[in-house]
Amino acid sequence: MFRFRRTVYCDNNATTQVSKKAQKAVAGLLGRCYANPSSPYRMAHEAAGILADARACLAKAVNAPPESIIFTSCATESNNSLRAIAPLLPPDKRAIIHSPLEHPAMLETLFHLERQGFSLIALKPDRQGRIGPEELERAWREDVGLAVCMAANNESGTLYDVKAMTAIAHARGALFFSDMVQALGKIPVDLLDSGVDYASFSAHKIHGPKGVGALYVREGAPFAPFMLGGHQEEGRRAGTEGLHNIAGFAAAAEDVPLLLAGAGDLCRRRDALIAALRKLAPDCVVNSPPAPECQPGTLSVTFPGKANAVLMGQLDYYGISVAAGSACNTGEDTPSHVLTAMGLSPEEARSTLRISLAHDFSDKDLRYVIAIFSDVLSGAGDTVTAVQPSRLTPEMLFAPDVFIIDLRRSLKTDYALKPLPNSRSFPFFSIGKHLDEIPRDKHILVTCEVGYDAPIIAYYLRRKGYRRLSFLTWGLLGWKLVRPELYARFAGGDGHAQGDG
Repeated sequence: MFRFRRTVYCDNNATTQVSKKAQKAVAGLLGRCYANPSSPYRMAHEAAGILADARACLAKAVNAPPESIIFTSCATESNNSLRAIAPLLPPDKRAIIHSPLEHPAMLETLFHLERQGFSLIALKPDRQGRIGPEELERAWREDVGLAVCMAANNESGTLYDVKAMTAIAHARGALFFSDMVQALGKIPVDLLDSGVDYASFSAHKIHGPKGVGALYVREGAPFAPFMLGGHQEEGRRAGTEGLHNIAGFAAAAEDVPLLLAGAGDLCRRRDALIAALRKLAPDCVVNSPPAPECQPGTLSVTFPGKANAVLMGQLDYYGISVAAGSACNTGEDTPSHVLTAMGLSPEEARSTLRISLAHDFSDKDLRYVIAIFSDVLSGAGDTVTAVQPSRLTPEMLFAPDVFIIDLRRSLKTDYALKPLPNSRSFPFFSIGKHLDEIPRDKHILVTCEVGYDAPIIAYYLRRKGYRRLSFLTWGLLGWKLVRPELYARFAGGDGHAQGDG
C-alpha cells in the first residue's frame, strides 16, 4: 500500500532532538567564549561566569543548591561515581540494595562493586516494573549502607516513589542514589523535597547536547571524586569543563517548565495510541503501567509472535523510529534485562517495542503512526521475505543470482559464528556508504549473527530502491541450530569476502 512517508521520531528515551535554543547556546560559545574557566585573565572570567550561571540554571530546574551540582561528561560517568562513593561506607554497611531494572550504566557499576567485595540485594518488580516502598522495607538487611533506585524506567516508563524510599533508607542509616535521567522534563523533580543523597542527569534526554551530564551530591553526603586530576568543579571532578555543552545543558534546562506543561497532552496521545494498538492487535500486551504511575510519553508493548526486529524494520521503512525491548545484537541473542526482570519470557521480550514520545509529537503524527501500525500488523504494508533457517539450502547459498550480505557490528575477525559461504561482510552501522557495492540486478539475502540486524537492514535497502530482498530469520545462530550439518560443511568456507568497512 502506498503512503506518503513522514518522519516521526518515537525513540526519545534514547535521545532527543537538540532544541534550537540549546543549539544557539552551544554554537555561540564555540565562536565567542573559548577560554578556560579556570584561568585568571578577563576572558576566562567571562567563561567562569557562564559556568556559574549554567550551574544555577540546572539547580533551579531540579530545586537544589547550585553548589550541589557537579557537571560531568554524561550520566554514565555520574552513575560510575558510585565506584568512589561506595568505599566510603562503614565496614559493617557494605551491602547495596537496588532495583534490577536500572540502566546498564548503573547495573555494571554495581556489578563492579560486587566484584570488589560489596553485597548486592536485588528488589523484585511486578509485571509492569513497579517497585513500591514496601518492597524496599521487605528486602532490607542490617548491613545495607546504600539503596539505589531510578526515578523513572527507560524501557517501561514506570515511575518510582524515591522520596518514600529515601526516607526508609535514611531511617535505617543508609544513603540513597537515584538515576533521574528519564525523570527530568517528564515529571517534576525536586531534589530537596525528595531528600536523595545523590542523583544523575543527562542533557541529551531533555533536548540538550550529548557529552554532558550532572551529578547531584546532597550537602553533607559522603563524597570522593571519581575523576582525578585537576581542581575543576571545586575539586570534585577533574577535567576542563566543556563550557559550550554545559551552556547547552542550561539552555535545555530552562525549558523544563515548558516540557512539564505539555505532559497532559502527551499522556493523552500516548493513551490514544495504546487504545488504537489494542484494537489493531487485541492480543498485544502493554507492559507500561497507566498514568499516573508512568511517564507521559513512554509505552512498552509486546506483540506476541512478531519479532521486534522485523517490526522495527517495517516501521523504519515508513519513517517511524522506535526501539526494541531486547538488547542490540552483540553476538548473543540476549533479551532485555528490564523486561525479563519484570517477568517476561525471552520470547516475549524479543516481541516487544518501546515507543517514547516527545512534547512535539502531534495529533497528525499520532494519526500517521496508527495508520502505519495498521498496515504493518495487518500485513498490508510493503514486506520483505523472511527466509527460515530450514530453507537455507546449498542451492540458495550458491545460486549465481543471489548476493548474500553478512552484517557485522565490529571489525573483529574472530566471530563466534562463521559467515555463510559466498557472502560479503558489510558494517551494520555504515552500510549506507557501501550501496554501490551491492548489486541491484540480483536477489539480496541479508544475514547477521542472531537475526536482529538483518530485517532492519533489509527494510533499509527496500527504502533505498532494492526490490528483490529477503533476510535470514534467527540469523546464523538459527541456521547452525536447525541445519548443523550444513553449517559444519559450509560456514566460513571459500567464497566469503570481507568488506572495506
